[in-house]
Amino acid sequence: MENTVSLARTVSFKEKGIKDVLHRALGLINFKPSRSVKCVLIKPNLCYYWDYSTGETTDPRLVSSIIDYIREKGSSKAEIRIAESDASAMRTKHAFKMLGYEALAEEKGVELLNLSTDKTYEKNVTVGKHEFKLTLANSVLNSDFLINVPKLKVGPYASGQCLHITCALKNLFGCISKPEKVMYHPHLHEAIVGVNKLIKPSLVIVDGIVALGRHPVKLGLVIASRDNLAADFVAARVMGYNPWKIGYLRLAAKENVGNLENLRVVGESIVDVCKLFPRRSRLGFRIAWATQLSLLRLYANVSGDVMPSVLDKMRGSI
Repeated sequence: MENTVSLARTVSFKEKGIKDVLHRALGLINFKPSRSVKCVLIKPNLCYYWDYSTGETTDPRLVSSIIDYIREKGSSKAEIRIAESDASAMRTKHAFKMLGYEALAEEKGVELLNLSTDKTYEKNVTVGKHEFKLTLANSVLNSDFLINVPKLKVGPYASGQCLHITCALKNLFGCISKPEKVMYHPHLHEAIVGVNKLIKPSLVIVDGIVALGRHPVKLGLVIASRDNLAADFVAARVMGYNPWKIGYLRLAAKENVGNLENLRVVGESIVDVCKLFPRRSRLGFRIAWATQLSLLRLYANVSGDVMPSVLDKMRGSI
């Protein structure tokens, strides 16, 4: 079976431009939504309270265009929900409101779902020599059609591990319902792969409208695929990385999480888009993180406030 990943760009950052580039990206992979789908779950990346203009979180305008696309091309009666889970230093109910998703849900008549308050199941999974028990929401496991909408951005450090990129595979890590996901950081690569063994999205739409490298950049890019791993391999190359040198991508390929056979890239040239992406060096990233953590610790000492636990546990790991 042909495995196609598309790259489409727009120079217009208004709603019409974003809608047009989404349609083009999906057309390039010959995607046609089924009219029989009853329940659609959209998983954006809302890792914290950063506005989409920072390149950190999924652009609500792209999600809006996805909702319109489903209703226009697929089933107008499908139940559509936008889902995210709480994190160590973020509460989904606040992120939905602060990042424009509460207003979007009201405008489009869709539901907002906090995966941390949904009915959950404990699922066992083994990756290499590591066994995990992951808490996953019923809505994720039983959705008719899951759309993964990650960001195109460089990844964080977690317990000394550099993810290099955070995109499709990493976004599903956010489907773990437990807020304290820091518990998985000692074996983060394996945990990411484990989640992706249990959850298989029907469609991947990578938000590179505003991407994040050394700094935010208006790329106007949408990457579309039916396969998480294939999308991540292409996204890594767009950001200037060799995907085979990224630990969890290499592990995912070894564990047969996705499909890399007959991989074909259509639309924009990876080389051309890569030239526009402000690649961040590993050393520069370490220095930037260390500086930010030092300032946060200084703030906490002066104000008496506390640091988010996920950051506090990173002391000495950078």
